[in-house]
Amino acid sequence: MKSLGETIRSLRETRGLLIREVAAGLGIDPSLLSRIERGVKRPTRAQVVMLAKILGVDEHELLVAYLSDKVVYELEGEELALKAMRVAEKRLTYSRARSRKSGKGK
Repeated sequence: MKSLGETIRSLRETRGLLIREVAAGLGIDPSLLSRIERGVKRPTRAQVVMLAKILGVDEHELLVAYLSDKVVYELEGEELALKAMRVAEKRLTYSRARSRKSGKGK
């Protein structure tokens, strides 16, 4: 499975865009985008949304990669990571159901 950085690089290259072009669209230095693509630096959520627009993809595609990278970063090396993920999934499902019942659903 590709990381967010690998996904960004692949999309950029497939579209024939130079790193400096995409970086300019984001308003960041090309070296920072390079570090994001290599997984050395993590982008902000706002940068991910902007990248989706620049690269012409559904922002959900990149946001899922962004969020999964965050989870992996936090849990990598944890012996109980998968068990914790299952519990977290149940909690998120429960929380979402409660929000919908109270009319606070997103």
